[in-house]
Amino acid sequence: MKERDLQMAVLQVARLYGWLAYHTFDSRRSAPGFPDLVLVRPPRLVFAELKGEHGQLSRHQVTWLSALEQVPGVQVETWAPRDWDLGTVVRELQ
Repeated sequence: MKERDLQMAVLQVARLYGWLAYHTFDSRRSAPGFPDLVLVRPPRLVFAELKGEHGQLSRHQVTWLSALEQVPGVQVETWAPRDWDLGTVVRELQ
């Protein structure tokens, strides 16, 4: 499963369970490292970085995710195809 396929699957499940989802269509002019998805279903706010099978976090992604993890009430996730296969993503969004 490629990162693009994972993203489409996550967005489909998120919408199924009533989440609002945001993804920057073209991130070339955005701050480097900002997470792939912002998911909102009050009272929850999730920032999710998606990675392909062998993807690694960049230093900018680590900076963003680390800062977001320090914000009370914010959930930060890094999901890869194995998380989809294990049902982790679906469980988190139910």
